[in-house]
Amino acid sequence: MRAWSLGMALVALAPGCIAYTDERSDDVMEAEVALVQGNHLGSNALALNALALNALALNALALNTLDPQALAAIEDPGPQGALVRAFLKYAIGCAFTPAQSFVFTWTDGNGVDHDEVYKGELGVAPCWATGRLDTQGQSMVSACMAARVNYYQVPVTLSIRSLTEPLKTLTGSPELAQYPDVEGAFWGNLWAPTPFLHACYNGATVANSRAWKRDCAVGHLLEGGGIEACGIIDIVGPCANVCQSLNGAGKYYPSCIERPGLSGTTTKFVITTGLP
Repeated sequence: MRAWSLGMALVALAPGCIAYTDERSDDVMEAEVALVQGNHLGSNALALNALALNALALNALALNTLDPQALAAIEDPGPQGALVRAFLKYAIGCAFTPAQSFVFTWTDGNGVDHDEVYKGELGVAPCWATGRLDTQGQSMVSACMAARVNYYQVPVTLSIRSLTEPLKTLTGSPELAQYPDVEGAFWGNLWAPTPFLHACYNGATVANSRAWKRDCAVGHLLEGGGIEACGIIDIVGPCANVCQSLNGAGKYYPSCIERPGLSGTTTKFVITTGLP
């Protein structure tokens, strides 16, 4: 049995999907900072088969649009299928708005149907519902997912911020006061020919990050004294070395060097995370 549907508020996408830009004045009222819960995606879910990832990125997440390989990967009743569904659930949470959702059914090895409803949360790439992910969408979804990986796979509520809309923040949000410790930043592209993710940390808040069991920006301390990264997330050191200075109003890093050690090109598609 296969059932697929995409639910959304038509008003949110009609007559066309809005393309966010960074051109706005500081006197425009900001939206609430994005708080996301349940951030315990395992790093293994980021290391998926490239064909499945590309198929997901190059098609709209809508009924009858997904590549057959992507459909097979999502419906796989085995361990690989569980990883793909975890990836998809977090990807949709990052990309879609709360008015959008992705609904499907898969069947396990015992013939039992499982109805899934993956709801949007942050809205960094809502156009994925009706078309392919562009470079900005790929980068923002990738950065968002990297930020939500947890080494211990325990849920931690985060404040997620960015220069890029709709996550841009300004002075005055209560969440900036409630989540004052900037943990670090995440960026990359899981759909690049060679997928990559980078993370950096705020040197002043390392102890707090580890206290909250958030090790993917600062690195997991091993018993022998070494540091272990979270899967393919490459920890490149203090954000002060690779990113533009922290924005004082919104408490986010406006841009970072896209490929540290390889080029000096910067990217503004960066997710900054805040903790209590």
